[in-house]
Amino acid sequence: MLLNKYIDHTILKPEATAQDVIKICQEAKEYDFATVCVNPSRVAQAKELLKGSNVGITTVIGFPLGASTSEVKACETKNALQQGASEIDMVLNIGAMKDRNYADVLNDLKIVRQAAQNHVLKVILETCLLTDEEIVKACQLCVEAQVDFVKTSTGFSTAGANVHVVELMKQTVGDVCQVKASGGVRTYQDALEMIKAGATRLGTSGGVAIVNGQEHQEKY
Repeated sequence: MLLNKYIDHTILKPEATAQDVIKICQEAKEYDFATVCVNPSRVAQAKELLKGSNVGITTVIGFPLGASTSEVKACETKNALQQGASEIDMVLNIGAMKDRNYADVLNDLKIVRQAAQNHVLKVILETCLLTDEEIVKACQLCVEAQVDFVKTSTGFSTAGANVHVVELMKQTVGDVCQVKASGGVRTYQDALEMIKAGATRLGTSGGVAIVNGQEHQEKY
């Protein structure tokens, strides 16, 4: 099975250098991945490096805590799109979700949805911090806000994706949203399991290892 177009080839480490971004972008072009996923300050660099390719640019908003105000998330989103991002991965307001303050969670989603315009918007739930009940409710709010993907993890918390949460998310959103599995997808077999569970996109810094049938050692 060809996996390249499932992969958002990711470099989100805070210590990532310009040379690291060059490497990721070169690999993304060589393997024709879906997108590269970079921090907002690296979007302009990625745009230049990927010029003329079919590889998109994903960036992260409210990352990794989800605790920025909605207005700041919207501003980040608009700036990222101006810099050249084609897809937005925003972090859910996790604290509000735990408070069951669903109106605030939904409002946050809608404000970023509006800022993202017609670009792909993925919402990171950070499922390791949520109960199954909370995951289902968060997915329902994402459907209501008309986002494009629900995503498992930032890769910076206590755990990443697993088959159970991917299946649960897919069962909840059905065909209305897609599911992105991220964090802990290290091998070709991991990738196949996530896809079988319902994921249509994989966030990983190990895209090259995965498509070559090797194991990637890093967490994200």
